[in-house]
Amino acid sequence: MDNFYLWVKALHILAVIAFMAGMLYLPRLFVYHAKAENSAQAETFKIMERRLEMAIMRPALVLVYASGIALALKGGFFGALWLDWKLALVLLMTAIYVYLVWTRYRFAADANRHTARYFRMVNEIPTLLLIGIVVLAVLKPL
Repeated sequence: MDNFYLWVKALHILAVIAFMAGMLYLPRLFVYHAKAENSAQAETFKIMERRLEMAIMRPALVLVYASGIALALKGGFFGALWLDWKLALVLLMTAIYVYLVWTRYRFAADANRHTARYFRMVNEIPTLLLIGIVVLAVLKPL
């Protein structure tokens, strides 16, 4: 294994950690935001949500995809069944991210339609997807 591959792998892991921190924290912010709607505190949540998504999550997701594709190409993993399943879960995670971004825009426009309880449940989805992604990436069972 060459040095380039290991550096890309390190970058990929760091980017995944940053992205997942946001995926776990943003829905939690929505929980608190839903409880504080129509208050001065809600305006603070809007700023926190925007900064988290724009400054951390979005750039991290770009790095996750770029480094992940580079790893798959360099490692010759395209065509492996475990990678196909992992990519399916990654696409689901990306869809959840897009939903969270859409939800952030709804909160910014004071147009949220969901309760704090709803966002507590949404908060569990990224965790379940992460478990599947990590198991497939580490164990490569298929």
